Amino acid sequence: MSQQSIMVKQGDFSTLAYVNGQPQFKGKFKTVPEDFKVIEQIAYELSGEGEHLWCWVEKRGENTDWVAGKLANWAGTSKANVGFAGQKDRQAVTRQWFSIQLPGKADPNPDDLHVEGVKILKMVRHNRKLQRGGLAGNRFELVIRDIEPIVQNEAFSLEAVKHELETRLQQLALMGVPNYFGEQRFGHNANNLREGEKLLTADPRDSSARKGRGKNRRGGNRNQQSLYISALRSWMFNDLLSQRIQQHVWNQVLPGDIVQLTGSSKWFVADDQQDLAELQQRVVDGDLSPTGGLFGDGVLPTQAQALALESKVVESYQAWCDGLAKNRVKQDRRALILKPEGLQWSFDDSEQQTAGLGDGDGQAGCHRPVCNLHLSFTLPAGSFATMVLREILQVETVKIHANDV
Repeated sequence: MSQQSIMVKQGDFSTLAYVNGQPQFKGKFKTVPEDFKVIEQIAYELSGEGEHLWCWVEKRGENTDWVAGKLANWAGTSKANVGFAGQKDRQAVTRQWFSIQLPGKADPNPDDLHVEGVKILKMVRHNRKLQRGGLAGNRFELVIRDIEPIVQNEAFSLEAVKHELETRLQQLALMGVPNYFGEQRFGHNANNLREGEKLLTADPRDSSARKGRGKNRRGGNRNQQSLYISALRSWMFNDLLSQRIQQHVWNQVLPGDIVQLTGSSKWFVADDQQDLAELQQRVVDGDLSPTGGLFGDGVLPTQAQALALESKVVESYQAWCDGLAKNRVKQDRRALILKPEGLQWSFDDSEQQTAGLGDGDGQAGCHRPVCNLHLSFTLPAGSFATMVLREILQVETVKIHANDV
């Protein structure tokens, strides 16, 4: 089977292509919440007045929705009056904004919020509620521990490990990484894909389907169903991007591509009137990115070679695309290239305890040197830090017991 004909299995990230080949090293991620720090960024100044109290909150080992409920209780209001831009990882230390609608009410005392692992660092009034998706991006500070070869090889020294990682990091800084949707978009064991498929293929005459749509109209399951539909479109995008990587055109402007201005939703077609060489230089400079389709209702906007690629993806997922069209899901575009801003890294050495020899001599395990990688970078909203890590090394997320957080 040729590299170009490799099939992507639905929900299986191991079948998605890598830009620089599969990493040869692995490490442990999130051994403690402090190994994954996320700092939310918004693109505007708060007015200092208005009926919405914005709280800059640090949380450790808790999920965003749960914290929103605790803030509502603290402020003496309904959880429906609490806004936040997006869910932040529970197994992390994160800082993000929450807004609480408190018309005509005084600011509650932050010292009265007695929730372990949650602190209010700052409060500012503003005239609008914080909407979902209302952020510019996130700053990440990550630690990957106990890095070692995936295939044990005594010939690898610490310096060799660091050299290999440095090479990948330098390539990443220069070229960026594929802007895949991360695994969390698809749920445990890619369950969101299965649920989305059920939604799109349900017989409208089926009573359970009618009940589901009724709940959707009343808003009961609207967010969950939107998540399932989004997962389908996200996986088709990942498949398209993987195919372009296999064909070595993921970061190239093809005839008929839709190219997007970096940091903007504005795009245009790279048609016969465009100088492709000039557009490609703008991609190298970070000013533009070719895009892939988030498929839905209507005719694909791509042309020529880019249209041929996207049409093949549509054919591969025809049932999904037909269902999206029937449900009038609007098409959108997503950049293929993700370039982390302010990328910095460093290493430090540590020791890892190995098991005993197991030959009955009773000898205890010994310690051998390993290295830890410290990474920091900023990503725009809608991007996934785990997809940056994927191009560097294989990570094993350590499950933290509830009592540890």
